[in-house]
Amino acid sequence: MRQVIIENPVINSPFSEPQHHFRFDEEGITNEIVDRRRQSAYFIPIPKPKTKQTNQSQIDFGEGWTGDRLQENQFINDVRKRVALWRQGDYQGITPVTRRLLEYWTDSEREKKFFFCQIEAIQTAIYITEVANKFGDNWITNELLRVNEMANRLLFRIAFKMATGSGKTVVMAMLIAWHTLNKLANSRDPKFSDAFLIVTPGITIRDRLRVLIPNDPENYYVQRDILPPDALNELGQAKIVITNFHVFLHRTKMPVGKIAKAVLKTDPEAFTETPGQMVRRVLREFGSKQNIIVLNDEAHHCYRRKPDEPIKLTGDERKEAQKRDKDAGVWISGLEAVEEKVGIKAVYDLSATPFFLQGGGYSNTTSEGEKVTEGILFPWVVSDFSLIDAIESGIVKVPRVPVSDNAMIADQPVYRDLWLRIKDELPKKSKGGVNGAPLLPAVLQGALESLYGNYEKYHQRWESNPHGQTPPVMIIVCNNTTVSKLVYDWVAGYEKTLPDGNRGVEPGRLRIFNNEANGEWRQRPNTILVDSEQLESGEAMKPAFKTIAATEIEQFKADYQTRFPGRSVEKITDEDLLREVMNTVGKPCKLGEQVKCVVSVSMLTEGWDANTVTHILGVRAFGTQLLCEQVVGRGLRRISYETDPKSETFPPEYAEVYGIPFSFIPSAGTTQVQLPRTLTHVRALEERRDCKITFPRLIGYRYPFDADKITAEFSSASNLTLSTEKIPTETYIESITGDENVDKLPYSDKRIQKVEYSLTQTILEKYFREDTQIEESTVKWWLFSQLLEIVRDWMKNYLHYKDNAYPQMLMIDEFRDDAAHKISVAINTKDGEVGGILPILSPYDPVGSTCHVDFETVRPVYPTDPQKCHISHVVADTETWEQKTAQALEEMDEVVHYVKNHNLGFTIPYIAYEGTRQYIPDFIVKVKIGDGELLNLILEVTGKNRKNKDRKADTTRNQWVRAVNNAQKFGRWEFLEIFDPWNVQNTIRAHLNTRQLSKTETSL
Repeated sequence: MRQVIIENPVINSPFSEPQHHFRFDEEGITNEIVDRRRQSAYFIPIPKPKTKQTNQSQIDFGEGWTGDRLQENQFINDVRKRVALWRQGDYQGITPVTRRLLEYWTDSEREKKFFFCQIEAIQTAIYITEVANKFGDNWITNELLRVNEMANRLLFRIAFKMATGSGKTVVMAMLIAWHTLNKLANSRDPKFSDAFLIVTPGITIRDRLRVLIPNDPENYYVQRDILPPDALNELGQAKIVITNFHVFLHRTKMPVGKIAKAVLKTDPEAFTETPGQMVRRVLREFGSKQNIIVLNDEAHHCYRRKPDEPIKLTGDERKEAQKRDKDAGVWISGLEAVEEKVGIKAVYDLSATPFFLQGGGYSNTTSEGEKVTEGILFPWVVSDFSLIDAIESGIVKVPRVPVSDNAMIADQPVYRDLWLRIKDELPKKSKGGVNGAPLLPAVLQGALESLYGNYEKYHQRWESNPHGQTPPVMIIVCNNTTVSKLVYDWVAGYEKTLPDGNRGVEPGRLRIFNNEANGEWRQRPNTILVDSEQLESGEAMKPAFKTIAATEIEQFKADYQTRFPGRSVEKITDEDLLREVMNTVGKPCKLGEQVKCVVSVSMLTEGWDANTVTHILGVRAFGTQLLCEQVVGRGLRRISYETDPKSETFPPEYAEVYGIPFSFIPSAGTTQVQLPRTLTHVRALEERRDCKITFPRLIGYRYPFDADKITAEFSSASNLTLSTEKIPTETYIESITGDENVDKLPYSDKRIQKVEYSLTQTILEKYFREDTQIEESTVKWWLFSQLLEIVRDWMKNYLHYKDNAYPQMLMIDEFRDDAAHKISVAINTKDGEVGGILPILSPYDPVGSTCHVDFETVRPVYPTDPQKCHISHVVADTETWEQKTAQALEEMDEVVHYVKNHNLGFTIPYIAYEGTRQYIPDFIVKVKIGDGELLNLILEVTGKNRKNKDRKADTTRNQWVRAVNNAQKFGRWEFLEIFDPWNVQNTIRAHLNTRQLSKTETSL
């Protein structure tokens, strides 16, 4: 098999549509880059025939990619093309609410940008719901109806395929916001709903998805800036229920006594809930709501098995398939009951692997006539961002697998398809060596020690520069309880009988993962043993597992009492305790923060969002690339989401994988570890609380109209010059026959009065409204005549022209918008008094502060002075100027406190040609300006000429600062631009002297 080395697998920006992809050929991936987006396709696994030597349908990965056949997803690709054309055509055919949301989500100046895959998923949902049937694309809905009729009976399902770690939860929040705000804007529109049932495969995801509840303290609508602040209150009117599918199980209604037992003999379901009773229990929070929206997270667990297709599997694989089918049946039957009882408008499925699983009864036939029963894509998938796409965009870690070794049995590295070499040597029941010592097959021990040796390098790097991070984590996925206990004992330690007859603890074989200390168990284990399937169901653990985990449970109870001395550990169940540990691996200040190794009885659950996993070992069968992807996906969440400022791409991060024959990208450096860049924990420090800075959060500006007249005070900043530099007024054309013509702008013959009226109307519609809504009725049309006089004054004295330019050019939208802005910032609303403008504060969070800053970064940082700054570091986008500015501020006696505006949430709304945008200035500085008087100085260190640069400065100086100062409850604010970071001190002092002179002259 050919070996391909790819030096850097990240070839696309995560924030824009992929422009490149690595080409695949019949042998697999190549290092040739194709300059266009990859088509949606998936690999159909072709099982290796069973032989006497192997009793499972294990893919022969030694055959390379000939074991998987590529099949294009024609329907997905056709939908993708239509959505792309609609996107390029400025989103025609949507509601005003939807347009506002799309513009907010795709704003190029957002501080928290969304991944392209997230934007494409929500755009696809919008297109199918609002647009497709208007523009002749009925075939999309018709095809979805057809395939749902075949597989889902009563339900209309739409699926989005998004790789693990690509942000499915954000898309769910977008779906909720889009539906809710549209429903509130037009309650009679049947396309939308404001009631949502979110169903998950387990309680880990159920609990983690609380971020979708608008009033949750960590909700995504605020954290990820999914909604403008003024829309958050509206979202609170949505009804949202989050649950795991186990609630669809029909419960017993009463204890079973003697009489009941007699009844049960003739009617086994006499005391069991009916489907209607179950639905009322699950949906009681909805009240009378009907036609709800369902969001299925990890939706590949929800399908109805074809009853006419027998499960042609044996042994453990058959048991797994039967268990999957039973759970899937509970899930989909529950949704069908909800549809019959209250109605379901649509079901949105989100999954990295929306496939019918092996044994599910679905099959495809290849072009060669072979029947395939594994990895059949849900036919209602409409959007696809695959794992290979996510890798090429840097959104997830790159899984690295062994590609060669010095044994190379059958041309395959030993530690790649590990299961085939050890399965017959593993115990079926618990057994040990002398005095209970765990004995592993030699190949498994070699794999553990080899991968652990690689892990040590990561751990050493972390120890030398932890910066508040939790340690790197290795996960070991085993096939059953017996094997997992064996591996756990070997790795972490086990109890044995000492010569004196007492029990003692023998240390584990891997030093960093060892749970023993001085012959006893450590209070805080380095390694944990979990059965994620048992913990996810919410039911009690099986006695067998509880027995083998008894020591671990006692260790964590002791740790819990140490951390939280005032709490009673008796109120916490063993299941809750282990679940808390499992779900907080890699989370600072939590029970699982120092866990370095997780031995899992079964595949770690979806939703397990530890991002510090760097090493994975599979000790179980892997029949398909689908199963490989599901297991490897547990370790693919990135540690850092800081992009390279120059390329706007993520640097690659890696997960080292043994025992899982994963075949997507064999990256370079498999023998030499490439460690992630050093992370710095940037946070507000409690001991520096005296340095706290607060600031108002504005969503807009308003003019209080309590006077009979509005006026304007124009200045040199009000000047605007029209020119043919951007747009020529005349264009000369000539044909091949030599005849000439002149094309002129169609505005040259417009009457000046038409220009004046158009400009006045623009000012009214953009700047003079009763509130922040879009409806025409809110515009203050009665001010038209006063504004018209102001417009005429401005056009006469402050509008200038270069050669061949004329006033009718203001009919061009962008020029007219610039003029409207110039006039609006000069307007006063009280006769003869400057500054009648007032702020519109965020109703959700009107005052922000430095207290909530807490994030990690790989960018350059500057440690701050503890007497000057509440935040531990200044984060830099360049190599020097942020650091130099911070240093200059710290050296100034006039500066009391300062903060760099990075992840602070301090933004200034301004109106650009494209609509409302948010400007993020560089620093907030508190300076002394008198006896005990402080000035809040917004500092912008001006570099390259960015888009809308002048508009941002004008708005800040003439609207934001004036509005906030007029409110008279946020202190005094001013705005200052710094044009040279090496002259910060002189510039600030000159500004302070100027304002002092101005104040003195005014008093005289």
